Amino acid sequence: MKLEFHHINFVSKNIDNMNNFYKNILSMNSIPIENFPRTEETSNRGYSGKINFVTEGKIEMHLAERDLNVAFKNNQAINPVDKGHIAFRTDDINTFIKRLKKEKIPFSDYGTTFAKEWHQIFFQDPEGNVVEVHQKIS
Repeated sequence: MKLEFHHINFVSKNIDNMNNFYKNILSMNSIPIENFPRTEETSNRGYSGKINFVTEGKIEMHLAERDLNVAFKNNQAINPVDKGHIAFRTDDINTFIKRLKKEKIPFSDYGTTFAKEWHQIFFQDPEGNVVEVHQKIS
């Protein structure tokens, strides 16, 4: 099973301000929103917050609108757009889930709730920081 660092997610109430900061001050480039096909939100599932994507060429930053109700709405324990998270990509999400279960680490399996082409799970490190692991599924 491979695991590699993929992105950092920062949340804000003002995504345009965050996007302008990272593009203008740190000279990061926009990643087209079309590169991240989203799953449509329903009344009891999903996330409709604004998202922008930027990169310096190697690592992505996902700038997401804060939504304190995402976990509740999706019947999950962990909210990835409350304080943000770091994310890793794997080529075998099922093996990684087995690892979490073996180590008795609770996690929220959002599946493709947020992204049509990513199976995402979220859990917390020992200090409560949210960590995402996802697998690209096309």
